[in-house]
Amino acid sequence: MLCAMGLPADRSRGARPAASALALALSLAMFSTGCTSDQEKYCDAVTDHQQELGEVLGDGSPDALLKALPIFRDLADEAPDDLRDEWKTLIDAVAGLEQALADAGVDPATYDRDHPPEGVSQADQDAIDAAAGQLASEETVTAFNGIDQQAKDVCGTPLRI
Repeated sequence: MLCAMGLPADRSRGARPAASALALALSLAMFSTGCTSDQEKYCDAVTDHQQELGEVLGDGSPDALLKALPIFRDLADEAPDDLRDEWKTLIDAVAGLEQALADAGVDPATYDRDHPPEGVSQADQDAIDAAAGQLASEETVTAFNGIDQQAKDVCGTPLRI
């Protein structure tokens, strides 16, 4: 995003040097805040969701990632452009697992791969396994690592996923 920056008054029109310096300082302040507003909003969202995300994921339930999906989507909505692809990769992987479980008609909190509920077809089991595999794929792990690194480096706040 390009930022507009006003220029200080032209000294040839009789503007005082102090006024010009003040105008320049204000312009620079507006420039720096305007350019980083997307990043600041994202960092605020990361900070705002950090505790909730930690609680959802920290409960150890088998469906914790699925419960975190709305938080992921909110963070993705606030993410700067350079993180959009990473968030999409992560969200698509989690949503893919959610969809595979829903298509199979199983409860994500109680689904046991080794002992699937009666009536779950082999095709459904394979779809669930494939979706779970996508979550653990190099592509998804790399995307998450990029998201987490950005949160640490730029926002000073780890996501703690």
